[in-house]
Amino acid sequence: MKRIAVYCGATMGNDNAYQQATKQLADYLVEHNLELFYGGGGVGLMGMLANEVLTNGGKVHGIITEQLVQREVAFNKLTDLKVVESMSVRKDMMLKLSDACIALPGGPGTLEEIIEAFSWARLGNNPNPCVFFNVNGYYSPLEDMFDNMVITGFLTVADRQKLLFSDSLDEIFNFMAHYEPPQIRTYN
Repeated sequence: MKRIAVYCGATMGNDNAYQQATKQLADYLVEHNLELFYGGGGVGLMGMLANEVLTNGGKVHGIITEQLVQREVAFNKLTDLKVVESMSVRKDMMLKLSDACIALPGGPGTLEEIIEAFSWARLGNNPNPCVFFNVNGYYSPLEDMFDNMVITGFLTVADRQKLLFSDSLDEIFNFMAHYEPPQIRTYN
């Protein structure tokens, strides 16, 4: 495992804990010689994460849409920046170029990207582990929702165990190091 896709907010959020966790993750990536793949923006937690990794000597690969480049949100100091035509292409490329996926706190886009990555894992289209960095319980309501999917019969226990919610980077990276993709879903 050498390349980590991170999904996170294009704003900072209103709790300093999100910014501290972003810096923690950046430092962890650099300390463990892991390359960052992310959405290519220079704003919010995205920009903070990329800047922190670069400042500490790490490598950062951005994948951004042409639409967002035109809105001038691209971070121009990256190791490399790929400009693609759509979010669908960006999401697909991020999964293909990375070895694992982490979601820091963020909004609907962050949530959509990590949920799609997990859904694709269940279909056999994404071999990467998916993790929610659950800073200050930010994702706890979603964790409850996934547990409810198991209770109500919409998600298997085995597949639920393939998705981690944690506020510990050691636990997150241990989970990712020992991860095996879920069995490809069948419909018998």
